[in-house]
Amino acid sequence: MALVLENTVLAVLFFILTSVQVSIGEVHKVGDSAGWTTIGNVDYKQWSATKNFQIGDVIVFEYNPQFHNVMQVTHAEYKSCNASSPISTHTTGNDSITISTHGHHFFMCAVPGHCQAGQKVDINVLRSPSVAPSPSSVSSPIHMVPAPSPNAARFSALNKPFEKLGWLLVVLQLLFVVS
Repeated sequence: MALVLENTVLAVLFFILTSVQVSIGEVHKVGDSAGWTTIGNVDYKQWSATKNFQIGDVIVFEYNPQFHNVMQVTHAEYKSCNASSPISTHTTGNDSITISTHGHHFFMCAVPGHCQAGQKVDINVLRSPSVAPSPSSVSSPIHMVPAPSPNAARFSALNKPFEKLGWLLVVLQLLFVVS
């Protein structure tokens, strides 16, 4: 009886451990090792173009707060380097911003001259790519496939950091089966 109870407890524990999913995104330090600065000609447009931002990712701005700040602004304010009505203001020198929506998120330094010198960044969170039909399939009958629910894309993005842990789950399963 005790062995059956122990195996049941282990099975339930295993189920819980393999079912729980934590939603943690990637952490991106703006400007990488240079950080958020006007020194060193950091190309923030190029920096952001090399990233694949997802919902749940954390954008970190590290800078000297005596000389810089971070303002989240609209597209128009971003283009004109005008921070007179920011969406949000960050001034700690170590600001972490979690991305919660798709689309463009515009940030700039509002210290006079800094945005004009290139201290601004567009964080673009793309939606899941859609698959276009190939030219050969255009003449064939069209099959309607329902679009994935928004929750499916959200859960996929939230579990991205755990894709590489699949082997660990296999090992845990083997340990539970053997014991």
